[in-house]
Amino acid sequence: MIRIAAVGDVHVDKDVVGRYRPALEQLPGVADALLIAGDLTRHGTVEEARCMAGEFGGLGVPVVVVLGNHDHQSDQQDAVTDVLRDAGLVVLEGEGTVLELNGHTLGIAGAKGFGGGFAGACASKFGEREMKNFVGTTEAIAERLGAALRGLDCDALVALTHYAPVPETLTGEPLEIYPFLGSYLLGQAIDSAPTALALHGHAHHGSERGRTPGGVPVRNVAHPVIKQAYNVYQLLTDEVDAGLVSI
Repeated sequence: MIRIAAVGDVHVDKDVVGRYRPALEQLPGVADALLIAGDLTRHGTVEEARCMAGEFGGLGVPVVVVLGNHDHQSDQQDAVTDVLRDAGLVVLEGEGTVLELNGHTLGIAGAKGFGGGFAGACASKFGEREMKNFVGTTEAIAERLGAALRGLDCDALVALTHYAPVPETLTGEPLEIYPFLGSYLLGQAIDSAPTALALHGHAHHGSERGRTPGGVPVRNVAHPVIKQAYNVYQLLTDEVDAGLVSI
């Protein structure tokens, strides 16, 4: 069994420092790794990245993250990534990593993702160059995510994104903004590999649970949705939610 703690949209800045730490220090007793589904900072500054690294670094378990849209706000995403990696966090963008945990291997492929909408109500790569670029961005990210997932050799495989791969976990958000919260292309990428679990954030008013068309469990772990420092999920068991704990 592998236990995964997960949260997203922690939006760390100097005012948040210390808020998560008491629960995070319990991690080695309840989980084997922590995955964070983007929006690590509030405005994507290097100063905030240092706050994030201090809050979520040195936990005694591996920490794997993707960036979110907030982490791009100040156009310092490369520097933010460097700060986090220097603190020992694994930052993924169209890449994968494999962790050795409890005699098993956990593969994680991660990407921020992007918008575009879902079947029956999605943008198409047609018309103005701006629209083609918008959809093309999502296509490229989804292709890299799918390739990263398919390229991992592991016992259990997890997809980590910020944007949503399915509409079910957006329930509670206004329908009008679904195209800006995720894309079916991410779901297709997840279904292209034997993925055991997909984690995302971004939709603060969404719902926790959904499934891809291929049947992969999807969990929206945005902090405003799960309302605690992290949820814990189990892999290599019959039910991913069997390990849920209150923190």
